Amino acid sequence: MIPEIRKKFNSAWSEEKYKAVLHDLNTEFDFYIDFRIAETPIFIPMDLKLKILDAVDVITSYLWTDEYKKISLNAIPAGLEVPNDPGYPAMLALDFAVCKDMDGNFIPQLIELQGFSSLFFYELLQNKMYRRHFEIPSNFGGLFNIQEPVGYIEVLRDTVVGNLNPENVILLEIDPDNQKTRIDFACCEKFIGVRPVCLTDVLKEGKDLFYIRDGKKTKIERIYNRVIFDELDRRSDLKFNFSFHDELNVEWLPHPNWFYRISKYSLPYLSRRDGYPKNKYVPETKFLSDFETIPADLESYVLKPLFSFAGVGVKYDVTKDIIDSIPHSDRHNYILQRKINYEPIIETPDTPAKAEIRLLFVHKDKKPYLINNLVRLSKGKMMGVDFNKDKTWVGSSLAYFEY
Repeated sequence: MIPEIRKKFNSAWSEEKYKAVLHDLNTEFDFYIDFRIAETPIFIPMDLKLKILDAVDVITSYLWTDEYKKISLNAIPAGLEVPNDPGYPAMLALDFAVCKDMDGNFIPQLIELQGFSSLFFYELLQNKMYRRHFEIPSNFGGLFNIQEPVGYIEVLRDTVVGNLNPENVILLEIDPDNQKTRIDFACCEKFIGVRPVCLTDVLKEGKDLFYIRDGKKTKIERIYNRVIFDELDRRSDLKFNFSFHDELNVEWLPHPNWFYRISKYSLPYLSRRDGYPKNKYVPETKFLSDFETIPADLESYVLKPLFSFAGVGVKYDVTKDIIDSIPHSDRHNYILQRKINYEPIIETPDTPAKAEIRLLFVHKDKKPYLINNLVRLSKGKMMGVDFNKDKTWVGSSLAYFEY
């Protein structure tokens, strides 16, 4: 996107430098990273940065309205409400594809969003290693609002731990030692002292929860939740003695209700917003149940289940047979989103790569507060691993934005 910076970076790049990045990422906390690390960060020019920030303002200003907060209560499946919802998501992630508009100018397009956590801690480590081994221009940064790592960690500590003792806060996950994102859990423990705990290791006594820490039964006062519910639904083998839906003496962060309330469920509302101009940052999106007739050009749409992660259940090549296989009674749990064209703009030694930027927010001063980002690079027709096998200069990356 910035030809002179890209040319300089690529000419100075070497396999040795890339291997040094991988070595340091894998050994900093003695955790091997399962997912693929891209050979390059990306560099975002000021004009695109300003459009992305405008898109953020347009999108979050609606999500924080009383109108949407009321609408989003309908997103929580009946019987799955969790008590003590604070009325906002403590963390937020917005995923933008980098595209071009009709005039050939770069424009962000909202692909997905989550009122849920992401790799907030790992991305600081990736930033450190890219900067250690590659030359990053001094007027470009990956963090927002706080540019120094110490300040960034303090914001995360304030968000996750607050005024509590870190030993009374846990990172809750399913089998955390075997999750691909476990490097993020290791960074979390190193940076702010919060340990990952499997939900099967949580003890319940009345309304109180405990875990064993260094041989001592320790009370849990806050849960930094990393449990993804569609994964939990698939794990019928798991036995644990509390329910997310119990009335418990704990705080949730982010509160599990926002897994549903800010999710793909919000995209149709962001896309159409009756009484507002069409949102140029959000592709046309509708609940499958809202289509009176199925579009004749299904090849122009992606079919997505509302509450799945990591691309599970997404159908890129939609057919009438696929639509017909979904019962009418279940169609409100799917969206059809018009396809957009990711622009292949990142020059690499072979073919250009496409980029999807995830912006990471915490809740601060009663609004979303942008602090970091992560990037996925792809050369396949979708971002997932299955579409990028045997390709290079793809995978987990980071964006540096011009100041």
